[in-house]
Amino acid sequence: MLERFDPRRKAVRMLPANSPNRWDWILLPLVLGLLAAIAFGAMQMTRPFTVGQPTPISLDPINLPYYLLRTVLRMFTALFFALLFSFAFAAIAAKYRAAEKIMIPLLDILQSVPILGFQAIAIAPFIALFPGNLLGVESAAIFAIFTSQAWNMAFSLYQSMRTVPPELGEAARIFRLSSWQRFWRLELPFAMPGLLWNMMMSMSGGWFFLVAAEAISVAGQDIKLPGIGAYIAVAIQEENGRAIALAIVAMLAGILLYDQLFFRPLLAWADKFRFEESQGESTQTSWLLDWGRRSRWIRAATDRFWEKMRGALGWFALPPETAAAPPPNPKLAWLMTRGWDGLLAVALLLAIARLGFFIHSEVGWAEAAHVFGLGFITLLRVMLLIALASLIWVPLAVAIGLRPAWSQRVQAVAQFLAAFPVNLLFPLVVYLLLRFHLHPNVWLSPLMVFGTQWYILFNVVAGASAIPNELRLAADNLGLKGWLKWKRVWLPAVFPSYVTGAITASGGSWNASIVAEYVTWGKTTLVADGLGSYIKQMTDAGDFPRIALGIGVMCIFVMLLNRFFWRRLYLLAEDRGS
Repeated sequence: MLERFDPRRKAVRMLPANSPNRWDWILLPLVLGLLAAIAFGAMQMTRPFTVGQPTPISLDPINLPYYLLRTVLRMFTALFFALLFSFAFAAIAAKYRAAEKIMIPLLDILQSVPILGFQAIAIAPFIALFPGNLLGVESAAIFAIFTSQAWNMAFSLYQSMRTVPPELGEAARIFRLSSWQRFWRLELPFAMPGLLWNMMMSMSGGWFFLVAAEAISVAGQDIKLPGIGAYIAVAIQEENGRAIALAIVAMLAGILLYDQLFFRPLLAWADKFRFEESQGESTQTSWLLDWGRRSRWIRAATDRFWEKMRGALGWFALPPETAAAPPPNPKLAWLMTRGWDGLLAVALLLAIARLGFFIHSEVGWAEAAHVFGLGFITLLRVMLLIALASLIWVPLAVAIGLRPAWSQRVQAVAQFLAAFPVNLLFPLVVYLLLRFHLHPNVWLSPLMVFGTQWYILFNVVAGASAIPNELRLAADNLGLKGWLKWKRVWLPAVFPSYVTGAITASGGSWNASIVAEYVTWGKTTLVADGLGSYIKQMTDAGDFPRIALGIGVMCIFVMLLNRFFWRRLYLLAEDRGS
């Protein structure tokens, strides 16, 4: 039987396979709009500038979209470099024991150094690197935001690489994967869900310290870069409550935008990396990812991109057959290990001697003892607050992570709460403490954990969402309920992720103590005893030896806490994972 001729069907058949469809035309304005916004913001970041040139910030609401664009560009630029840093740091620290002995304590130190300390070091070199151009100051601001993002991501990736299930490692050895292939095909995909949640938390951490990053002081000049952080700084300076409220609305709009356009698609895409054999009942979804998969142009572009990457890096090519390498000499390996440990011990002794000389000649031993006493007060606050935050957020995070539909609903809300700058709470805090005659030593403490407790929430949500569906079904089949189910299934499964979040929250709380223990609004100042308020007061007084003493003591406390407490929990998490 002959088929009836239909000219419309013939026309459809003759269309080329890569011709645009309706989804391409829907996405085209969005893609072009994003590219135009990025290009415009990049041009504004590289305009001519000289130190001393006035940089006025207007509180007119009409400028908020432009300020939001500049801020988001800085934060995503910092996030890109933080991601590269995390890849390199985690790969080296997880694979080389000798490097790990230096890099993990170094990361503890970097995490405890206040963002103002990094900015004070970086501003002059960046301005000298780009003379007569605003890009130098922009680079300094991006570097400051980078320091609020990178440490959390590096810890997350390092922890994930150290807790890869042994059966996956055995499979990598069977397929003869090189170190490069093992990283890209096993370790990074396994760490992807947790890494993405920590990237979201890092973006929120950038918002938390945005005021310090965009309002820069150099050579006696105040430089305020156009952005939401500088807008907030001017609003606080002028005690403009309306402008602060508008800044909060702009922050919420920005977080919702990049959540829908960036993080939500990535989380839905990364759902395929979950370590399980069967798909769960519900998964992460993204309207933008669904549109992209239906778009012919987007699919063709992504297919071509991954094809080029596979060809360039050889991810999927097996290494050639080579003769087995001779086993290492155990005596030589022992001597090298002991020699490396000896060098580290000598370096530690030299550092202690240098610290002792500095204290004796610059500040005195009585001052050092006083600062150490303040450090113990801040330590007590940090541990109590982390314990309280854990009791609250771990059960909630597990419940959210086990239900992807819930996590999508609370995702943007949690990002907004984590991004909320604690400076915006100063008016309310000052009013409540003065109105009800509350003691600053007690009631200023929650400000320390206000922006860092979300590290626990985000990491535990990521750990719970990565629990294999088979394990959930096995627990249900065995009839585990109540506390027994938590003890045997949920808590052991999320424990490595919790340790990562708790370490980062602890380090962030030490950093936030500089803001939380010394609160100023207008002419009113509330001070709590502690190491953070000491550093803040010495900074205001310009006493650089005592600033260095305070930061050094803070680094010592963070290192000792991580070494003798959090490090033991890390090892316990590795044993549970293996």
